[in-house]
Amino acid sequence: MKSVVLVIALTVLSISLLPAQETLRGEVWVDLEPAYESFAGQVSPLDDETARRRVLEEAALLFAGMIYGWSFDYDIGEVARKSVEKIDLYPQGIIPFGDAGLLVTDAYVHQMRLYIWADYRLSFEQSRRFHYWKSGTIMSVQANGHSQLYNYEENWLVPKQTALEDAVRAGIRAVLRANERNRPKEAHGYISLATFPHYRIDSGEWFVSARFRLKITDIIPFGAY
Repeated sequence: MKSVVLVIALTVLSISLLPAQETLRGEVWVDLEPAYESFAGQVSPLDDETARRRVLEEAALLFAGMIYGWSFDYDIGEVARKSVEKIDLYPQGIIPFGDAGLLVTDAYVHQMRLYIWADYRLSFEQSRRFHYWKSGTIMSVQANGHSQLYNYEENWLVPKQTALEDAVRAGIRAVLRANERNRPKEAHGYISLATFPHYRIDSGEWFVSARFRLKITDIIPFGAY
């Protein structure tokens, strides 16, 4: 897979020639031989172009999660009241594939995984949005999430997104449990990634550990219904 590293390396630009801008940085990886995907009829091992596209797609998604974040509607759920736990996330912005602000600064293959370090240069508006998440009204929370290793009906990135969504749910729930005397029915607000999350495969599942920035704007008690 040396060729895929070369292809990505060709996208690296000389940072010294670029105007000074605030920059975010993170590392992502993809399996070059994802055997678990072959059970769903997917091609394995990955060709160079597919591997390259995957790491760039995931990096763009995670940078968007840091800059824009998501709004959320969280129904906490309670068995006794026959209320099902559910969370819905709504992206507040995206970074399109091929965005010129996303630069690959390093790429290497280790144990049949392609790793990249990527930088993202923020525009003035993006920098303003990013610094909102560092204001005094924002809470910090660490949480873990899980999902099945491969979703047979969706694309390759959905299982990792599902694990991250599960971590979001766990983080919000932990904050509510620590700060609310009585379990509420619903919570609404905004959440973003503080850093790139850390993924691994554990016991046949995706496992992710992530740190978030959280703002809860509305809490609705069961008594309101």
